[in-house]
Amino acid sequence: MPLTVRQITLWRTEVENTVGVLARTLKPLAETGSDLQVVMGYRYPGSANRAAIEVYPVTGKKVTTAAQGAGLSASAIPTLLIDGDNKPGLGYAIAQAIADAGINLTFLVAQVIGRRYSAVAGFDIEADAKKAASLIKKAAAGKKK
Repeated sequence: MPLTVRQITLWRTEVENTVGVLARTLKPLAETGSDLQVVMGYRYPGSANRAAIEVYPVTGKKVTTAAQGAGLSASAIPTLLIDGDNKPGLGYAIAQAIADAGINLTFLVAQVIGRRYSAVAGFDIEADAKKAASLIKKAAAGKKK
């Protein structure tokens, strides 16, 4: 399967870093039957007390209402969801293509499960995300298995 790159909107909340905060945030979404593809929860470096939770997708009135009730809101960070078949060196090829274009990543979370590659990448501005989407596709097309 070829690599796909699409712009997404992460829903995000900043929380006090306490036991169970992730579960409490996800519970209303689970109760709506939401099928989340991305869940990120992390403590802020240098601050043991603050954390962020980000999820995708949040669509439809019922899920949106549940997300808002859990303190989540649409993030303004331009974000790409990248997925497709994994190839050795793919992560490097993507990172190098973005770097060569002078684009700064706000964040990148990538993983391989079986033979599938999946990543979520954030950018400073929308124009960088759009440019990166094209560069990522070209970088992936240039990688041979």
